[in-house]
Amino acid sequence: MYSDRRKSRAPYFIALALLLLVALGAYALAGGIMNGDMEEESAASLKAAVERGALQCFVVEGVYPPNLKYLEEHYGLQINHEDYYVTYDAFASNIPPEIRVTVREH
Repeated sequence: MYSDRRKSRAPYFIALALLLLVALGAYALAGGIMNGDMEEESAASLKAAVERGALQCFVVEGVYPPNLKYLEEHYGLQINHEDYYVTYDAFASNIPPEIRVTVREH
């Protein structure tokens, strides 16, 4: 039997819209996760740079630098103080300093 009634396409459009919303949500979630990973990776790189600078100072001068400012002024170390807290604890001039880098929350 022939019917002149057209099939409704509404369920397909609704399914497509839901699929699009799920895809956008997954993309936003993945972006947030990757941003956190990049911040942690940057903090680790900064810590390694401070450690290398301190070691270079020890090799050249025979003592570890007394503070971060010394590394910045004499060895060209650049630290983004707006995005990271850097703790540099120098116990003695012949013992490697304890270095901690923490990402600042904005």
